[in-house]
Amino acid sequence: MRQGRRGGVEIIYDDGVARRMVWRVQGRVSENQLGEALSRAARQVKVVPALYAELRKRAIVVEAVLG
Repeated sequence: MRQGRRGGVEIIYDDGVARRMVWRVQGRVSENQLGEALSRAARQVKVVPALYAELRKRAIVVEAVLG
């Protein structure tokens, strides 16, 4: 998780080998809520699908950042 260039929150996933993905969080979201979603997803074998599921459960909207 980081502050983006425009001041919004971004989620970064990097598998350390081949994939790096960045999503921008849309709207205002509690840091605790987002942190819990990230923590639960990180404990799963398939992190990205788990992340999407955790974000969806909490109605946290993200958009993929290209480049």
